[in-house]
Amino acid sequence: MSGGPSRLLALLPPADVAEQVQAWRKQHGVQDAAATPHITVKARSGLGAGQDWVPAAQAVAAATAPVTLTLGAAPRLFPRGRALYLPVTSPEAVALHLALLDALSPARRFRYEGPAMQPHLSLALGRRGVDLPRLLAAAEAELAELAGLSWTARCLALLRKPGPGGAYAVQECWPLGTAAEQA
Repeated sequence: MSGGPSRLLALLPPADVAEQVQAWRKQHGVQDAAATPHITVKARSGLGAGQDWVPAAQAVAAATAPVTLTLGAAPRLFPRGRALYLPVTSPEAVALHLALLDALSPARRFRYEGPAMQPHLSLALGRRGVDLPRLLAAAEAELAELAGLSWTARCLALLRKPGPGGAYAVQECWPLGTAAEQA
């Protein structure tokens, strides 16, 4: 990807969960692109600056019922120390991910995209100077009460990062399931 802005599509946790995750990140000095808590359902490939893909993504959102998500039992690290995250269980989020891949037909896909995609809420990204094992221990101790929490996401959020070193922020939210309401 270029050094310019990038976008992703995500489901958002409830405000109180987002606030708790943001407070945890601040307490531990975590500053990275995952500053806005979210569960990615379509990574940046195919989500170009031209935004010709937006109508297709909005149509998928309109055709998709609100999505139920459940936080997993304990924080985990991705292989090779790429990120610390809270696992999320949601067959509906995976189905939304697959529908977005089908509708957007990106020219290239990341290897983690597809039916085996692991929904997750990133807590910290593995960057130089970030001690993910220490943060894992802190998250296990300090975020344990989030385990098993379920909620229903009612919109698909478009997040944008201004460029390298920036953080993703919500630009728009498209309601889920509006096509069924109009039928």
